Amino acid sequence: MSASSLRQREGDKYGGSAEGIRHHYDIGNDFWRLMLGPTYTYSAALYARPGESLEIAQNRKIDWHLTSASADKAKSVLEVGCGWGTILRRLSEKPAIKRVVGLTLSDAQAAYLRSLALKHVEVRVENWAVHEPTAPYDSIISIGAFEHFAKAEETPAEKLSVYRDFFERCHRWLSPGGSMSLQTIGYGNMKREEASDFMNKEIYPDSDLPFLGEVVAAVEGLFEIVVIRNDRLDYARSYDAWAANLRERRAEAVAMVGEEQVRRFERFFKLGSVGFRMGKLNLLRFTLRPITKQWTITGSELWGEARLRLA
Repeated sequence: MSASSLRQREGDKYGGSAEGIRHHYDIGNDFWRLMLGPTYTYSAALYARPGESLEIAQNRKIDWHLTSASADKAKSVLEVGCGWGTILRRLSEKPAIKRVVGLTLSDAQAAYLRSLALKHVEVRVENWAVHEPTAPYDSIISIGAFEHFAKAEETPAEKLSVYRDFFERCHRWLSPGGSMSLQTIGYGNMKREEASDFMNKEIYPDSDLPFLGEVVAAVEGLFEIVVIRNDRLDYARSYDAWAANLRERRAEAVAMVGEEQVRRFERFFKLGSVGFRMGKLNLLRFTLRPITKQWTITGSELWGEARLRLA
């Protein structure tokens, strides 16, 4: 077994299960495209008004994360959980960006992305827990991956340790003045033991959601939380839009993956939409800035100057 394979196997102990990811994501790229629509984006959109299309709302979400992570000022960007490359495609079009790395645990996603031959983009089938960057990144974006990092059988302390490890690594990987944008599903007004067996076993095996407090505790002392928002109703609307796409082209979907799989996704989208509307689930978006010695000193000096001027 190669050294990289050994590192990946070690990483699968935490930080995301490759087997669990492939169970959900590697069922057919064409099937996913049918449901997700033109942006090919499998995470909550960002809606602004009633009746808005999924495509417009997804592009707004992408814009939000690129701005949140200061990608317009970056020369190098890491995306943890790159999906089918909506963010990677946008980044490849920016002339100032010279290096983009996308991490995924899905072989199907990686094969699709490599076929695009995006400029300055490297796609790796690799767990963040074993990622070893060759140089710092100016920007890190992670959308919809964080909810896969911990496992149901782990204790709360073990889950927090995994989350803390992720943020410690991101802190090390970022260049001075770098930025990070994060989006994750989280538990809302429900307990972990109240979670649906269908969701935990048939949809997202080997995964468990975080609570907001766990994310906040995990970033303490590492990142300043500049922005936090809970857009749970946006996820409900996204599920409804995907369900409508599936309903409209149901016969095609059944021909691709079979009746049982289609029924599974119909149930999944319905339960997810209801869960977000009831507040059982949250959709958390964060803008994060790393806390560094340089940042702290600069802030102190500016405060000192302000006090002198006031005196």
